[in-house]
Formats: sequence, C-alpha cells, structure tokens
Amino acid sequence: MNIDQIAKEGNLGYVVFISAVAALGGFLFGYDTAVISGTITMVTSQFELDSVLQGWYVSSALIGSIGGVLVAGYISDLIGRKKAMLISSIFFLVSAVGCALAMDMFQLVCYRICGGVGIGMISIISPMYISEIAFAKYRGAMVTLYQLAITLGFLAAYLVNFELLDFSESVGRLEGDMWNKLLVDEVWRGMLGMEAFPALIFLLMVFLLPESPRWLFFRGDEKKSAMVLGKIYRSSVKIQEEVNEMKVSLGEVDKGNWKLLLKPNFLKAILIGAAVAILGQFMGVNAVLYYGPTIFEQSGMSGGDALFYQVFVGGVNVLTTILALYIIDKVGRKKLVYFGVTGMIITLLLISGYFIKASDWGIPSHILLILFLAYVFFTAISISAVIFVLLSEMYPTKIRGLAMSIAGFSLWMGTFIVGQLTPWLLEVLSPQGTFVLFAIMCFPYMYIIWKLVPETTGKTLEEIEKFWEE
Repeated sequence: MNIDQIAKEGNLGYVVFISAVAALGGFLFGYDTAVISGTITMVTSQFELDSVLQGWYVSSALIGSIGGVLVAGYISDLIGRKKAMLISSIFFLVSAVGCALAMDMFQLVCYRICGGVGIGMISIISPMYISEIAFAKYRGAMVTLYQLAITLGFLAAYLVNFELLDFSESVGRLEGDMWNKLLVDEVWRGMLGMEAFPALIFLLMVFLLPESPRWLFFRGDEKKSAMVLGKIYRSSVKIQEEVNEMKVSLGEVDKGNWKLLLKPNFLKAILIGAAVAILGQFMGVNAVLYYGPTIFEQSGMSGGDALFYQVFVGGVNVLTTILALYIIDKVGRKKLVYFGVTGMIITLLLISGYFIKASDWGIPSHILLILFLAYVFFTAISISAVIFVLLSEMYPTKIRGLAMSIAGFSLWMGTFIVGQLTPWLLEVLSPQGTFVLFAIMCFPYMYIIWKLVPETTGKTLEEIEKFWEE
C-alpha cells in the first residue's frame, strides 16, 4: 500500500495524532530515566552514599519498572490499553511531586520506585497500542514515534538539569523557604519535580484516545472495534478486511490463557524476544544515559561542563531517532541493527582506548565527547529504535499483552542490573575495562538478531503471527 492508497483508504492524519498522543508516555519514560543523571552527585553528597547505595538510588526506579512490566500486560488485557495508560500517568505524577517533597532518602527511593512502575507499564502499553492501530506499511515509523518521544524526554531532562543547576548557582536567594529548597539549596528536587508538568499533560491527553480496535475485538466487542476501525480507515472494504484478519488470527481461543505461552512456537518467540530485550541493556547505552555526567567528571571535567556535554548526547539521540523514524520501514529492522551494533563495538573500544591513553598522550576532553556522540548515534539508529518496534509486533494478538510483559520484565531486569553494577564496574574495572565489557556483549546480541529474529518490515501483525505458527 503506497502513500496515495493510504490517503484514499485510511485516515493517516488521525493515526499519526493518536500515535503521537500515546507516544507522550515515552517522553515521561525518557525524562524519568534521564533526569537521575544530573542529580547523582548532589544526592550522593547530601545523603553520604557509597558506590553501592549510589547504584541503589539510580536503580531503585528500575525495581518499580520490573513490577510495572509484570502487571502491564495483564492489566492492559483486562481493562484495555487506554485505561492502563491512564494508570501509568498517575504513577508518573505522584512520583514527580513526591520526589520534590521527599523528607528523607527512604521517601525519595519510594517515590522513585513509584515512577518506575509508570515507566514499566508505559514501556509495554504505548508501543503495543500504537502497533495495534497503525498501518502495516508505516507501523515501524509510528512505533518509532514512541522511541523519539523517549529521546526528547532524555534531552528535556538534560536541559532542565543544566539550566536549573546554572540557575541555582547564579540566582542567590529566593523569597520563600520552599522555593529555595526546590531551586537553590537542593536543586535536585526541582529537577525531579519538573516531571509533574508533562505527566499532567499526558494524563489529560489520554482521554482523547480511542481504545485499541484489536483489544476490543479480542474482548468480544466487534461492533466497537469496527467503529474505531471506521475512524482509521475510510474504506468499508478495508475495515472488513481488518475484521476478517482478526477473526482468523484470534480463532476460537480462551482470552489471556497462560497455557498459550507454552505452545512451542509461541514460547520460542517469547524466549527470543526476552533474550534480545535483556542483552540490549548490557551494551552500554544505559550506563551512558544514567552515568554520562559521572563518567565525564572522571575524565577531569567540572560538574557544569559534564551536564553541558550530556545535553549534546541528548541532542544527537533525538536527531538520530528522527532519522531512524524515516528509514526504519525502508531499510528494515535487521539491517539497522547490523549497521548500528557494528558501529557501537568500534566506538566502545575507542572510548576504552581514550581512558587508557588520554593522560599519557594529552588527548583533550572534547575527543571523549565526540566518541560518546558517535556511540549514541549508532545506538539510537539501531537497537534503541528497533527494540520497541520488534517487541510490539512480533507476538500474536492472543498472547501479546502477556508476552510483552515477559519481554519487558527481561528488559528492565537487564536495566536494573546495569544500573546497579555500573558504579561498581567503573570503580573495579575502571572506565576502560567497563567499556570493553560492553563491546563484548554486542556480539551475542548481533548473533540472535541474525539467526533467530524474522524481518518484520512491511508485514501485517497477522502475517508475522503466521511466521511463528509455521
């Protein structure tokens, strides 16, 4: 189906709009994930944290994320994708306000865990929702809107961190003890609390979304499903084709039956998805996003310069994701991974080499920034752009919610382990050894994508399901 056919048979503008609204959850995901990077030094100093407790502060939200993904599939299958997104937005809002007003480290960690639940839920629900309403030809681009929103959230967090730190160092004193506490004395509170504004916007915007037509059909409400499809497609013939495909795909099965997960071909898809999800976290991307300023400081930069450099990292992440959005449905998922992961291996080894030889050879710090930006480019155009697309489309509708929860659990377990271990790795293995380890972990990921993952570009969800069944 070319663009003219889509314009004739489908309402592309409407699909882009509801995909963009659902993708706002990704913005919150990105902000909540990245804002922590600018607060680590201040929170560590204020609460006198050692490397283990520092890792716990960073990774505590990931405990919530693990819990969030475990329930996301079940909840979205039970009450629908839309209501599940509403619940996740409330978690984000409560977390932002709570972190800003936390009385001690215990409360701060609890509210970070609360935000993590929102991250875990939205990381499953938003891509799944978008994949279920998007046209097959442009599904990759539509789901990549979610990844783009994540990178915009990263960039927003880096900018807020940098600007608030600069403001706190130059403004002097403000009127009111609360404002001084939030924006001057303990500016990390303001950094974490700013998330309340986009969380409230997302909460209100979700009310504008229709429910997923595939979920409605799956729950037996064929009439409402057809009504939503009527907003997406202009052609009654196309609507009937979609309904017929869903009938064939779903068949006469028990809804949400866990036994279906043990069906050999479905189990194979689940295990492959889980392996891709967890291995992707051991290739360095989260270490750069969480601990980028800390790593820059270890190379000799000041705290302000480190946060400024991290803004560049966020900018490249956004621009590269925009490029990925345009080419993912043309180049294909697997080719992007081959290209990007190869570049990641090279840049990770070069970053390790920088830390080995920088002092001996007098290499300036901006070379490290260039290497980091190259690494982020290769990451953003490959594994970061592809992972949520693959996970949202590779599972059959009848098990998609449960299967994505399992894959999401694997992803966040990997993220938690990396977040917890990175300070220890940087201390024990040194930065150079840590980045060599990340490079080594790229090879099993590449092998699995090459040998076990099908190319899904341009295929309908039902065609992908037939691949696993056959």
